[in-house]
Amino acid sequence: MAGRLTTERLTLRPWEIDDAEAALGVYGEGGVARWLSPAMDTVTDLSAMRLILQQWIAEDQRLITPAGRWAIERTDDKELIGGAVLLPLPPGGEDLEMGWQLRPDDWGQGYAAEAGRRLAQWAFDEGSDEVFAVARPANERAGATARRIGMQWVGETEKYYDMRLQVFRIRPGDID
Repeated sequence: MAGRLTTERLTLRPWEIDDAEAALGVYGEGGVARWLSPAMDTVTDLSAMRLILQQWIAEDQRLITPAGRWAIERTDDKELIGGAVLLPLPPGGEDLEMGWQLRPDDWGQGYAAEAGRRLAQWAFDEGSDEVFAVARPANERAGATARRIGMQWVGETEKYYDMRLQVFRIRPGDID
């Protein structure tokens, strides 16, 4: 189950049903949903977002540490600005994937890289020896963020989610 993680500017905390309206501001944006892997439709209304959050919260209860799903909020004003994950990658679940999603008006502030570095550190503190991020080849922002986190480009594959994806990896020695 996801615990609370903090950085200088962010708090990564477990999702709550009451986060639905703010989460809709992230996952209801086509510019966010179009890049998700696995593919996820844009969430169109509050009831659909509540249902997704219920599923994520239930899934989080079954995940084995360090895996989890987190809401990302700014520490100073407690505003929810996105979500982050550490999840087993299909098909076999042997690889651990890091992911991040922010509402578009918070892009370009360094929040995704800050959250990603904290997730990687959490995974390494819990015994993981590497963490991956996958991105669609046309998603240049995700690749740039992965590099700012300290991740190295590994190559492209169709192994995950039955789609062509770029793969990035970070190991404990890559953290600043």
